[in-house]
Amino acid sequence: MDPRKLAELLEAVRDGSLDVDEAMGKLRTMPFEDIGYARVDHHRSLRRGMPEVVYAPGKTDEQLLGIVERMVSSGAPVMVSRVEPRQAGILLDRHPEASHSETARIVTLGSVPEVSGGLVVVVTAGTADIPVAEEAALTASFAGARVEKIFDVGVAGLHRIVPSMDVLGRAAAIVAVAGMEGALPSVIAGMVACPVVAVPTSIGYGASFGGIAALLAMVNSCAGGVSVVNIDSGFNGGYVAALIARGAEKAG
Repeated sequence: MDPRKLAELLEAVRDGSLDVDEAMGKLRTMPFEDIGYARVDHHRSLRRGMPEVVYAPGKTDEQLLGIVERMVSSGAPVMVSRVEPRQAGILLDRHPEASHSETARIVTLGSVPEVSGGLVVVVTAGTADIPVAEEAALTASFAGARVEKIFDVGVAGLHRIVPSMDVLGRAAAIVAVAGMEGALPSVIAGMVACPVVAVPTSIGYGASFGGIAALLAMVNSCAGGVSVVNIDSGFNGGYVAALIARGAEKAG
Protein backbone atom coordinates (compact mmCIF):
# COMPACT_ATOMS: atom_id res chain seq x y z
CA MET A 1 0.00 0.00 0.00
CA ASP A 2 1.16 3.48 -0.84
CA PRO A 3 2.16 5.21 2.45
CA ARG A 4 0.07 8.18 1.39
CA LYS A 5 -3.00 5.96 1.04
CA LEU A 6 -2.34 4.38 4.42
CA ALA A 7 -2.05 7.81 6.04
CA GLU A 8 -5.37 8.83 4.47
CA LEU A 9 -6.96 5.63 5.80
CA LEU A 10 -5.72 6.23 9.34
CA GLU A 11 -6.83 9.86 9.24
CA ALA A 12 -10.30 8.74 8.09
CA VAL A 13 -10.57 6.42 11.09
CA ARG A 14 -9.37 9.19 13.39
CA ASP A 15 -11.91 11.73 12.17
CA GLY A 16 -14.76 9.20 12.16
CA SER A 17 -15.50 9.15 8.42
CA LEU A 18 -14.44 5.48 8.30
CA ASP A 19 -15.20 2.91 10.99
CA VAL A 20 -12.73 0.31 12.24
CA ASP A 21 -14.43 -2.63 10.47
CA GLU A 22 -14.26 -0.83 7.12
CA ALA A 23 -10.61 0.00 7.72
CA MET A 24 -9.86 -3.62 8.60
CA GLY A 25 -11.47 -4.65 5.33
CA LYS A 26 -9.20 -2.35 3.40
CA LEU A 27 -6.16 -3.67 5.29
CA ARG A 28 -7.00 -7.34 4.87
CA THR A 29 -4.38 -7.90 2.15
CA MET A 30 -1.55 -6.47 4.24
CA PRO A 31 1.33 -7.17 4.35
CA PHE A 32 1.08 -9.35 1.22
CA GLU A 33 -1.58 -10.93 -0.95
CA ASP A 34 -1.30 -14.53 -2.13
CA ILE A 35 -2.83 -14.86 -5.60
CA GLY A 36 -1.49 -18.34 -6.27
CA TYR A 37 1.29 -17.66 -8.76
CA ALA A 38 2.61 -14.65 -6.83
CA ARG A 39 2.61 -13.16 -3.35
CA VAL A 40 2.17 -9.46 -4.02
CA ASP A 41 4.08 -7.44 -1.41
CA HIS A 42 1.88 -4.49 -0.48
CA HIS A 43 4.12 -3.45 2.40
CA ARG A 44 7.30 -2.92 0.44
CA SER A 45 6.78 0.82 0.02
CA LEU A 46 6.35 1.14 3.81
CA ARG A 47 9.55 -0.79 4.48
CA ARG A 48 11.73 0.53 1.69
CA GLY A 49 10.14 3.72 0.45
CA MET A 50 9.47 2.24 -2.99
CA PRO A 51 6.69 -0.13 -4.09
CA GLU A 52 7.38 -3.60 -5.39
CA VAL A 53 8.61 -3.50 -8.99
CA VAL A 54 7.22 -6.10 -11.39
CA TYR A 55 9.83 -7.86 -13.56
CA ALA A 56 8.02 -8.66 -16.80
CA PRO A 57 10.18 -11.38 -18.46
CA GLY A 58 9.11 -14.96 -17.78
CA LYS A 59 5.54 -14.05 -16.84
CA THR A 60 2.48 -14.99 -18.86
CA ASP A 61 0.16 -12.20 -19.94
CA GLU A 62 -2.39 -13.33 -17.36
CA GLN A 63 0.20 -13.35 -14.57
CA LEU A 64 1.54 -9.94 -15.50
CA LEU A 65 -1.91 -8.37 -15.69
CA GLY A 66 -3.02 -10.09 -12.50
CA ILE A 67 -0.08 -8.84 -10.44
CA VAL A 68 -0.43 -5.31 -11.78
CA GLU A 69 -4.18 -5.33 -11.10
CA ARG A 70 -3.65 -6.28 -7.45
CA MET A 71 -1.04 -3.57 -6.98
CA VAL A 72 -3.21 -0.93 -8.64
CA SER A 73 -6.18 -1.93 -6.48
CA SER A 74 -4.10 -1.34 -3.34
CA GLY A 75 -3.54 2.27 -4.41
CA ALA A 76 0.21 1.93 -4.92
CA PRO A 77 2.08 3.33 -7.92
CA VAL A 78 3.37 0.50 -10.09
CA MET A 79 6.52 0.09 -12.16
CA VAL A 80 6.94 -2.82 -14.58
CA SER A 81 10.51 -3.37 -15.80
CA ARG A 82 12.00 -5.02 -18.89
CA VAL A 83 8.71 -4.81 -20.74
CA GLU A 84 8.67 -6.06 -24.33
CA PRO A 85 6.62 -4.01 -26.82
CA ARG A 86 3.86 -6.63 -26.96
CA GLN A 87 3.57 -6.70 -23.16
CA ALA A 88 3.51 -2.92 -23.08
CA GLY A 89 0.63 -2.93 -25.55
CA ILE A 90 -1.35 -5.33 -23.36
CA LEU A 91 -0.76 -3.23 -20.25
CA LEU A 92 -1.68 0.01 -22.03
CA ASP A 93 -4.86 -1.55 -23.43
CA ARG A 94 -5.91 -2.46 -19.89
CA HIS A 95 -4.58 0.76 -18.33
CA PRO A 96 -4.68 3.62 -20.89
CA GLU A 97 -3.49 6.05 -18.21
CA ALA A 98 -0.15 4.21 -17.89
CA SER A 99 3.11 5.64 -19.21
CA HIS A 100 5.52 3.63 -21.37
CA SER A 101 9.18 4.35 -22.01
CA GLU A 102 10.18 2.18 -24.95
CA THR A 103 13.85 3.07 -24.51
CA ALA A 104 13.93 2.16 -20.79
CA ARG A 105 11.51 -0.76 -21.34
CA ILE A 106 9.42 0.42 -18.39
CA VAL A 107 5.69 0.91 -17.86
CA THR A 108 4.52 2.99 -14.88
CA LEU A 109 1.07 3.47 -13.42
CA GLY A 110 -0.04 5.87 -10.73
CA SER A 111 1.36 9.12 -9.48
CA VAL A 112 5.12 9.56 -9.21
CA PRO A 113 6.21 9.85 -5.56
CA GLU A 114 7.12 13.28 -4.26
CA VAL A 115 10.82 14.08 -4.42
CA SER A 116 12.29 12.78 -1.18
CA GLY A 117 15.99 12.73 -1.94
CA GLY A 118 18.91 14.60 -3.36
CA LEU A 119 20.08 14.82 -6.94
CA VAL A 120 21.00 11.68 -8.89
CA VAL A 121 22.99 12.28 -12.07
CA VAL A 122 22.97 9.50 -14.67
CA VAL A 123 25.94 9.57 -17.04
CA THR A 124 26.72 7.40 -20.06
CA ALA A 125 29.99 6.73 -21.83
CA GLY A 126 28.28 6.38 -25.20
CA THR A 127 24.96 6.76 -26.97
CA ALA A 128 24.59 2.97 -27.15
CA ASP A 129 24.46 2.91 -23.33
CA ILE A 130 21.37 5.13 -23.20
CA PRO A 131 18.72 2.36 -22.83
CA VAL A 132 20.37 1.12 -19.62
CA ALA A 133 20.82 4.70 -18.44
CA GLU A 134 17.16 5.52 -19.06
CA GLU A 135 16.18 2.50 -16.99
CA ALA A 136 18.38 3.82 -14.17
CA ALA A 137 16.98 7.34 -14.47
CA LEU A 138 13.34 6.25 -14.47
CA THR A 139 13.94 3.94 -11.51
CA ALA A 140 15.60 6.70 -9.50
CA SER A 141 12.74 9.08 -10.32
CA PHE A 142 10.21 6.44 -9.30
CA ALA A 143 12.04 6.13 -5.98
CA GLY A 144 11.64 9.87 -5.38
CA ALA A 145 15.00 11.25 -6.48
CA ARG A 146 15.62 14.32 -8.62
CA VAL A 147 17.38 13.16 -11.77
CA GLU A 148 19.54 14.80 -14.41
CA LYS A 149 21.10 13.01 -17.37
CA ILE A 150 24.40 13.49 -19.19
CA PHE A 151 24.97 11.32 -22.25
CA ASP A 152 27.96 10.42 -24.43
CA VAL A 153 30.91 11.69 -22.40
CA GLY A 154 33.14 8.61 -22.42
CA VAL A 155 36.91 8.44 -22.37
CA ALA A 156 37.20 8.50 -26.16
CA GLY A 157 36.61 12.24 -25.79
CA LEU A 158 36.78 12.98 -22.11
CA HIS A 159 36.88 16.75 -22.65
CA ARG A 160 33.13 16.48 -23.35
CA ILE A 161 32.43 16.02 -19.64
CA VAL A 162 34.07 19.28 -18.58
CA PRO A 163 30.98 21.50 -19.20
CA SER A 164 28.97 19.17 -16.92
CA MET A 165 31.28 19.27 -13.90
CA ASP A 166 29.01 21.74 -12.09
CA VAL A 167 26.08 19.31 -12.31
CA LEU A 168 28.24 16.39 -11.21
CA GLY A 169 29.48 18.42 -8.25
CA ARG A 170 25.90 18.94 -7.02
CA ALA A 171 24.99 15.25 -7.17
CA ALA A 172 24.26 13.20 -4.07
CA ALA A 173 25.00 10.10 -6.15
CA ILE A 174 26.10 9.43 -9.73
CA VAL A 175 25.18 6.47 -11.90
CA ALA A 176 27.95 5.93 -14.46
CA VAL A 177 26.88 3.64 -17.29
CA ALA A 178 29.55 2.28 -19.65
CA GLY A 179 30.43 -0.65 -21.86
CA MET A 180 33.63 -1.29 -23.84
CA GLU A 181 36.54 -1.01 -21.34
CA GLY A 182 34.29 0.46 -18.61
CA ALA A 183 36.66 3.28 -17.60
CA LEU A 184 34.16 6.11 -17.10
CA PRO A 185 33.14 5.39 -13.46
CA SER A 186 36.79 5.46 -12.33
CA VAL A 187 37.37 8.77 -14.08
CA ILE A 188 34.26 10.37 -12.58
CA ALA A 189 34.96 8.99 -9.09
CA GLY A 190 38.35 10.68 -9.17
CA MET A 191 36.71 14.07 -9.68
CA VAL A 192 33.69 14.13 -7.35
CA ALA A 193 32.99 13.75 -3.64
CA CYS A 194 29.80 11.65 -3.86
CA PRO A 195 29.42 7.88 -4.32
CA VAL A 196 29.49 6.56 -7.89
CA VAL A 197 27.32 3.59 -8.83
CA ALA A 198 28.91 1.89 -11.83
CA VAL A 199 26.70 0.03 -14.31
CA PRO A 200 28.57 -2.07 -16.88
CA THR A 201 26.74 -2.64 -20.15
CA SER A 202 27.00 -5.39 -22.72
CA ILE A 203 28.01 -2.85 -25.38
CA GLY A 204 31.30 -3.64 -27.07
CA TYR A 205 33.18 -5.88 -29.48
CA GLY A 206 34.15 -9.52 -29.03
CA ALA A 207 36.70 -9.20 -26.24
CA SER A 208 34.22 -7.24 -24.14
CA PHE A 209 32.55 -10.62 -23.53
CA GLY A 210 29.07 -9.16 -23.28
CA GLY A 211 30.00 -6.68 -20.57
CA ILE A 212 32.30 -8.87 -18.46
CA ALA A 213 35.33 -6.77 -19.41
CA ALA A 214 33.58 -3.58 -18.25
CA LEU A 215 32.36 -5.32 -15.09
CA LEU A 216 35.85 -6.45 -14.13
CA ALA A 217 37.34 -3.03 -14.90
CA MET A 218 34.77 -1.36 -12.65
CA VAL A 219 35.27 -3.87 -9.83
CA ASN A 220 39.01 -3.18 -10.06
CA SER A 221 38.62 0.61 -10.09
CA CYS A 222 41.58 2.47 -8.64
CA ALA A 223 39.28 5.31 -7.53
CA GLY A 224 37.58 5.05 -4.16
CA GLY A 225 33.82 5.35 -3.77
CA VAL A 226 32.83 3.16 -6.73
CA SER A 227 30.16 0.49 -6.23
CA VAL A 228 29.28 -1.88 -9.06
CA VAL A 229 26.00 -3.54 -10.01
CA ASN A 230 25.26 -6.28 -12.53
CA ILE A 231 25.71 -6.01 -16.29
CA ASP A 232 22.95 -3.93 -17.94
CA SER A 233 21.23 -3.53 -14.55
CA GLY A 234 20.05 0.05 -14.86
CA PHE A 235 17.28 -0.77 -12.41
CA ASN A 236 19.67 -1.65 -9.60
CA GLY A 237 21.96 1.26 -10.43
CA GLY A 238 19.10 3.73 -10.23
CA TYR A 239 17.66 2.14 -7.10
CA VAL A 240 20.96 2.21 -5.19
CA ALA A 241 21.65 5.80 -6.24
CA ALA A 242 18.17 6.89 -5.12
CA LEU A 243 18.70 5.28 -1.70
CA ILE A 244 22.04 7.07 -1.36
CA ALA A 245 20.46 10.37 -2.39
CA ARG A 246 17.63 9.92 0.08
CA GLY A 247 20.08 9.30 2.90
CA ALA A 248 22.16 12.30 1.90
CA GLU A 249 19.08 14.55 1.95
CA LYS A 250 18.13 13.35 5.44
CA ALA A 251 21.67 13.83 6.71
CA GLY A 252 21.69 17.35 5.29
